[in-house]
Amino acid sequence: MNEKIFVPPLKIQGIKTKIVPLIKKYIAINDETLWIEPFMGSGVVGFNVKPRRAIFADINPFIIDFYSKIQSKEINSRIIFHFLNEHGKILAEKGEEYYYSVRERFNLEHNPLDFLFLNRSCFNGMVRFNKSYEFNVPYGHKPERFSKAYVTKIINQVKYVEQCLSECEWTFVKLPFEITIKKFSTSNSFIYCDPPYIGRHVDYYDSWDKKSEIALRDILLESGSRFMLSTWEHSKYRENECVSSIWGFCNKITTEHFYFVGGKEDNRNPITEALLINYEPHLGTNDVIYLTLKNENRQLRLF
Repeated sequence: MNEKIFVPPLKIQGIKTKIVPLIKKYIAINDETLWIEPFMGSGVVGFNVKPRRAIFADINPFIIDFYSKIQSKEINSRIIFHFLNEHGKILAEKGEEYYYSVRERFNLEHNPLDFLFLNRSCFNGMVRFNKSYEFNVPYGHKPERFSKAYVTKIINQVKYVEQCLSECEWTFVKLPFEITIKKFSTSNSFIYCDPPYIGRHVDYYDSWDKKSEIALRDILLESGSRFMLSTWEHSKYRENECVSSIWGFCNKITTEHFYFVGGKEDNRNPITEALLINYEPHLGTNDVIYLTLKNENRQLRLF
């Protein structure tokens, strides 16, 4: 997996950067396929797949607003460059005090530029909100965060998004996954789902539990679309029993990597990541992965 991976300008915990190459090898789309991502999050998978037609959805209004405003050209790489340079200098001078003043301002005004600033200067690059939809991540204690090199890196990430938007037919919508799938899915859709990992973190505003997982399964089956679901299969401590009890009808591709979710130490361990798909995969790869076929009582180790 040596291909260059684009990292989006907004950092979101649980980002799939490390397994994007694996995902890309097993997706089943063509130029006419409508890519649907009901849990957009960072958008790292769809942005790297770069489908010609796509629906990116999330219930987080601030993620959707950020990319919608880039698409409408209300904000662009030049505006973001000047904003981060200006406010980065103030952060370097005032540190924590200024961070919290920007956080308070964002929670009142919801400026997408403030959202990006907070996302890149908060603790551990997290995106977390309280029940009132207020951003509540503490300061990351890096007053020199917005160095020239770091701002340039962010601007290049924004420029990549701008390029994609000029070449592709993408739509950003603030909708829950149920409505997104029902409204947009067709027989020629491909749905990539990256829901909160059940049993590992519950940052999806309220929580993500077994009932949510079953609801997602049922609506995916009703859609009649091809789909891929990212989840975890097991860690050194426990197994995700939902993989077999809820998603047992799927083909399963697994690979291990070191996974970070938020700031909890007990979540910073190697886990086995699973890609669950409802179609027959193309069996060609140079990576060491494991494939479990739903109709055969065996597991294949692929090289």
